[in-house]
Amino acid sequence: MEWTIQELAARAGITSRTLRHYDRVGLLAPSRVGANGYRYYDPTAVARLQRILVMRRLGLGLPAIAEVLADEVDACDGLRAHIAALEEERDRIEQRIRSVRHTLEALQAGAEPRMDVMLAGFNDGYKDEVVSRWGEQAFQESNDWWHGKTLDQQMAWKQDTEDLVAAWVAAAKTGMSPTSEPAQSLAARHVRWLSQIPGTPTAEGDRERAIEMVVCMGDMYVDDPRFGGMYDDAAGAMFVRDALQAYARTRM
Repeated sequence: MEWTIQELAARAGITSRTLRHYDRVGLLAPSRVGANGYRYYDPTAVARLQRILVMRRLGLGLPAIAEVLADEVDACDGLRAHIAALEEERDRIEQRIRSVRHTLEALQAGAEPRMDVMLAGFNDGYKDEVVSRWGEQAFQESNDWWHGKTLDQQMAWKQDTEDLVAAWVAAAKTGMSPTSEPAQSLAARHVRWLSQIPGTPTAEGDRERAIEMVVCMGDMYVDDPRFGGMYDDAAGAMFVRDALQAYARTRM
């Protein structure tokens, strides 16, 4: 059995232009091209397209998808990985449904919905990142701490955070050394800010782990592109890293 490019595009919910682009970049070639120039796709090609669409839905870009497919030895292993990822996505969607249902039921009952429950499932990346770096207990303690705050307290904390970031950006723009007193004073302020969060080594007073945490966070600010933007640019992020790591190694 074969489908023409138009049939495949219609069934997959994409355009013929997208399929031709996938061919141009080496992701998905037609099974054959007829004498009339029509492109045809057999079950093997459709299975490959299915995998491409799954990975696109999971947020992968085309270069990353090409790398996955090129490195793969066993297609069945790849499909098992896709199933696991889709099951995780299903779990996240079910969590979001429960969150929205909680809000609806609370409002219908004239009660105030819980803020932490309302947002459960909508920021899984944060939880996954904290758990992978610092453990489940650290996440739970910091999560309970955050949701135990009033809205005014949360807004005050966010303002303190924005003020700290702005101070780092301004300091980096002066060209001062990361080991200068003003920079080290900012690093001390940064560590005090971290120490307010329960579950972190800085909050628990574990000196060795606190030093390790601050050093690792400095590396993260440079390695993770999200922080390059937060600290204005890559140079700003490197300034923060160098100041924090100097502080951790000499003053903590």
